[in-house]
Amino acid sequence: MLGGRIVVLSLCLLAATSVSAASVTVQNLRQWRAPDHTRLVFDLTGPLEHRVLVLESPPRIVIDMERAQLDDALPPAEPDNPLLAAVRSGMQDANTLRVVLDLRRAVDPRVFLLPPAGPYGHRLVIDLYPGENGPAVRDGPAPSAPAPKRQAPREIIIAIDAGHGGEDPGAMGRRYRTREKDITLAVSRELAKLVAATPGMRPVMIRDGDYYVGLRERYLKARRKGADVFVSIHADAIPGGHAKGSSVYALSERGATSALAKHLADRENFADLVGGVSLDDKDDQLRRVLMDLSQSKTSQYSLELAEAVLNELRRIGPVHSNRINQAGFMVLKSPDIPSVLIETAFISNPTEEKKLRTHAFQQQLASGILAGIKRYLGRNAPARTVVASGGPSNVNEHVVRKGETLASIARQYNIHVEALRFINNLGERDPPVGVRLRLLDGDT
Repeated sequence: MLGGRIVVLSLCLLAATSVSAASVTVQNLRQWRAPDHTRLVFDLTGPLEHRVLVLESPPRIVIDMERAQLDDALPPAEPDNPLLAAVRSGMQDANTLRVVLDLRRAVDPRVFLLPPAGPYGHRLVIDLYPGENGPAVRDGPAPSAPAPKRQAPREIIIAIDAGHGGEDPGAMGRRYRTREKDITLAVSRELAKLVAATPGMRPVMIRDGDYYVGLRERYLKARRKGADVFVSIHADAIPGGHAKGSSVYALSERGATSALAKHLADRENFADLVGGVSLDDKDDQLRRVLMDLSQSKTSQYSLELAEAVLNELRRIGPVHSNRINQAGFMVLKSPDIPSVLIETAFISNPTEEKKLRTHAFQQQLASGILAGIKRYLGRNAPARTVVASGGPSNVNEHVVRKGETLASIARQYNIHVEALRFINNLGERDPPVGVRLRLLDGDT
């Protein structure tokens, strides 16, 4: 018997078609933990009708699934989960399967059904957010405060997006069954370490664990964090197993620049169906604003960023295409952040799959990506940032001293060596002693 006060009552139906009277089997329960919520995924043999009751005293959620049955016992809750204490199940009556989620605290649940996609069939998804207003704990802008009269230069924020995750494994390697989501996270963490160690820069990880983040939520999180650059890390895959090399992509709203770019964008945009995202709570006006990429300046900066990264990736290995390709990648649709998608290598190529699994190659990729970001920022550093202010010491020029090289000067001021050459119209040789080097691009 259900005790306590019912605080939320929802009836969830699959609206597309009428639900068959045949019994649906709940085959499994999978659990994923993200920093701001816990996701529970029930694998089903078909669509079903269900009711969700949120109760308190003690806090728990009751899910009644009509004409459903269990295939096997459900796995227990993870012992260290801060929200979910236990999972119980049983037949409420001859036709109703009841699942009870015992909670450690009050939650705000989000419940939705997903149709078959990728390796999965029908799914019932329950996202548990802490508190009575769970979304309020998500990342968002800090409370406004009076601006200081004189602000010090701020750090440049690099948003690092590890592709796929959680429900969505991404592409799969042929020889070692390597999952793309694991490679992208490993490379992203290496890149975050390098960015954090660079004066004047700070990383923001869009995904820092094995959970799924919706494609729109990825660039929205970057915007909420005030990111200046957005890089989405992936590992390419096409049939055949012979393609190789890195690629860099930017957004196009006017069609793809190649058949491969269109194929890749379609595959990446399909991730939301696999990973599981409910679009019911999206604001239509916000969605229209975010999809309007008439801001040509952002598109121009994205292409410059992509070219800079591709040039650096050429130094560490082959590239699949010598030009920047464009297509309608959902994850790149931030209207005001230069954004690129990087295919690090072909996970479908057994040789490159093996390399992608090594820490050394992951570090090489991260170093190349950071070098490209630095090259771009050397020409396009945002105003009032440490880099735009000439480095941590706010120096705008440097007089070359005996024993100094262009590389050592670049490291001293956190400026890419190619940016110094560009700003000062230098050749390949180191400048002579006594020469005054400008540390800023006059256009920034």
